[in-house]
Amino acid sequence: MVLLFPQCFTYYIQPTPLAKYASCLVPLFLIVVIGDCLNLHLSSQVSAMGNCLSLSPSAKVLSISKKNKASLPIDNLFKLPSPLPTWPPGNGFASGIINLGGLQVRQISSFNKVWATQEGGPDNLGATFFEPSNVPQGFFMLGSYSQANNQTFFGRVLVAKDDSGGALKKPLDYTLVWSSESSKIKQDGNGYIWLPTPPDGYKAVGQVVTRSPNKPSPDQIRCVRSDLTDQCEAHTWTWGPGKDKDDNGFNVYSLRPSIRGIQSQAMGVSVGSFLGHIGGVTSPLSNIACLKNAKSNLSSMPNVKQIEALLHTYSPWVYFHSDEIYLPSSVDWFFGNGALLYKKGEESKPAPIEPTGSNLPQGGSNDGAYWLDLPVDEGAKERVKKGDLGNSQVYVHIKPMLGATFTDLAIWVFYPFNGPAKAKVEMVNVPLGKIGEHVGDWEHVTLRVSNFNGELQRVYFSEHSGGTWVDAPELEFQNGNKPVAFASLNGHAFYSKPGLVLQGSKGIGIRNDSEKSNLVMDTGLSYSVVSADYLGSAVVEPPWLNYCREWGPKLSYDLAEEIKKVEKLLPGPLKSAFDKFIKGLPSEVLGEEGPTGPKMKNSWTGDEV
Repeated sequence: MVLLFPQCFTYYIQPTPLAKYASCLVPLFLIVVIGDCLNLHLSSQVSAMGNCLSLSPSAKVLSISKKNKASLPIDNLFKLPSPLPTWPPGNGFASGIINLGGLQVRQISSFNKVWATQEGGPDNLGATFFEPSNVPQGFFMLGSYSQANNQTFFGRVLVAKDDSGGALKKPLDYTLVWSSESSKIKQDGNGYIWLPTPPDGYKAVGQVVTRSPNKPSPDQIRCVRSDLTDQCEAHTWTWGPGKDKDDNGFNVYSLRPSIRGIQSQAMGVSVGSFLGHIGGVTSPLSNIACLKNAKSNLSSMPNVKQIEALLHTYSPWVYFHSDEIYLPSSVDWFFGNGALLYKKGEESKPAPIEPTGSNLPQGGSNDGAYWLDLPVDEGAKERVKKGDLGNSQVYVHIKPMLGATFTDLAIWVFYPFNGPAKAKVEMVNVPLGKIGEHVGDWEHVTLRVSNFNGELQRVYFSEHSGGTWVDAPELEFQNGNKPVAFASLNGHAFYSKPGLVLQGSKGIGIRNDSEKSNLVMDTGLSYSVVSADYLGSAVVEPPWLNYCREWGPKLSYDLAEEIKKVEKLLPGPLKSAFDKFIKGLPSEVLGEEGPTGPKMKNSWTGDEV
């Protein structure tokens, strides 16, 4: 007889005569399984006779581990380490609803599972498909949601309410995009992906997933009037039946607006839905669209007090390598400790720089007419190179993203000097002399926060001339909801995890080493919001921000000579490969030119990537 209870299985095993153990008296056993342990309870002692098992009185309970069914990362629901605070009042930030100009949208994070696969896609772990649940009255689903199984569940999708009459309509029909019926994959039954057929003047902004070959009901989803939509593109690969993306087969992608940034035409809004498609994709997509903030309504953006609260909640901790000697400083510390402004043709007459940069040339372009440099005095130069962590400050740029449904808080860190690089050539670590050195170094991390509720969604880590977005579930947090960033030794690229990142391929590249040491900066302790165009005069930009030239001089060493010095240390077969690799690096990484300031970066007005 077996009695079953939640998380507990109790077995009563009645003695059964067995020929092999004919001489044994087998007692009544009570077996109880609780949680992950199988506990064997004996109702009486067993005697040792012939082939019989012998147990002493002290061995009346045996614990036997029971292997759990393997779980997937998506089986775990991500939550920030600490509850969200109550945000200061004002405007429409974190109100739960955003008006896109005739269309109200809400962000839904509760879902019903529709269909799943257990293989294919990233890490060959499959993907799961959902539809939003608990949709408020008057709002309608715009598309299903999909996520790869190799990630902790962090689903977000928009639902919409017609606020003007005629903004939403039911689809006329559905087209079957793909079915898993013929796919030889591990799956929960069969899955079917459908594309809504919109009425004239409307567009589909999402697809529908079912477990039935029958078409979905027209009531299940809504199409959106064309003037409330924008062009979109396939973004990250979510799933395909194979281990790798097959450009000729079926693939599932996340979607994002084709034009992103703070320009007036960049008002596209991500729904959070996906694109299932057979064959290659071209951008922009023709059969599916994103939403659009049709009236460029920015009322959902945070005000000054709300920005302060966001920075108090999410300001990152930055860890520096224990061997780092080129640390950050504030800009005014750099200026006040002897930094100089040079003008082409007047190199013998450099000018000191005012603390706010008020005597720096404003506007224009990076035409090579001006540049900054360290103090002339050698002692002062070496001291300024090392920065001053105790007097450092970060600089924050606030901008609307994805049609003002998100706020990006770009947090810029300034270093007076970028140290020399080190290469890894297969098993050999090689110092690169002066390669990589340059005066002035700007790096940043960007926090992307939902304007529906103020929740942190993802963080961008700048890495030299590129960078990487990392979703909230993959971040390390400290002191509540503050994400952690790790700055690489000398080069100061930011990463979400410590360790070695090799900038290169085939075992040859620039080393980016980072670690959690006692050198740490809480960016929330000293920051300055230097730009937020949508707030008008509430934020005044410092003069140095509009200095458009280089923050360091051009290359002051012979690159070819430095490469020769390094190659002398390498075995013959590695020399040519190393030479080719070094010459392919961007000039900013090599140190051939001083970097420009934050406002000259493409991400200042656009998306990070």
